[in-house]
Amino acid sequence: MTKKPSLWLCLLFDVVGSLSYLLPAVGEWTDVIWAPISAFLFYRLFGGKTGKVGAIVSFVEELFPFPDIIPTFTIGYIYTYFRRKKEVNADEK
Repeated sequence: MTKKPSLWLCLLFDVVGSLSYLLPAVGEWTDVIWAPISAFLFYRLFGGKTGKVGAIVSFVEELFPFPDIIPTFTIGYIYTYFRRKKEVNADEK
């Protein structure tokens, strides 16, 4: 089974990642700090291959100015939710 963190936690981390839009001049510099933290948190929350790939995506997304709006943690949650559901259904058969 894969790890599945709380949806609320994923939403919170996505909001934190988007907060840089509230600080027009300084915001993108906060992304330089948030990018490695975001990658670390993604890996710790999801683990395995999903955590590794998602951590890289999260890191790159936070480093560039405009893709901050992409809810990486929430997408990771949805992916693991459906993956886990598929695993459970496969086990039942």
